[in-house]
Amino acid sequence: METGERPWGRYTVLDDSGGYKIKRIVVNPGERLSLQMHHHRSEHWIVVSGTAKVICGAEAYIVNVNESTFIPIGVNHRLENPGVIPLTIIEVQSGEYLGEDDIVRFDDDYNRVPEKGTRPEEFVTE
Repeated sequence: METGERPWGRYTVLDDSGGYKIKRIVVNPGERLSLQMHHHRSEHWIVVSGTAKVICGAEAYIVNVNESTFIPIGVNHRLENPGVIPLTIIEVQSGEYLGEDDIVRFDDDYNRVPEKGTRPEEFVTE
């Protein structure tokens, strides 16, 4: 299984088949992923432990255990753990292209937003 460590936590790819990919994502307490969007995929997030703060477009809301949310293609979004225990979600990606380089960052706590004049693919790490 593919796994990755990130400044905000870690992820594990549970399944990767034509047209969909399933990941377990663990976000450490107080951490958040970049404000980002994808050109080729939508995402479903299901919270299995902890509490998620989600930004999807112009909305911000809480998603609790055994609840889910949908992130459409092309919509700015962010996942945050406002709690004191690790947040674990199951992410189901679906679309014509599911590569890790299909990401455009708008804001990032870990300085992974490309500077003006650089190529975005030089900064790809989810």
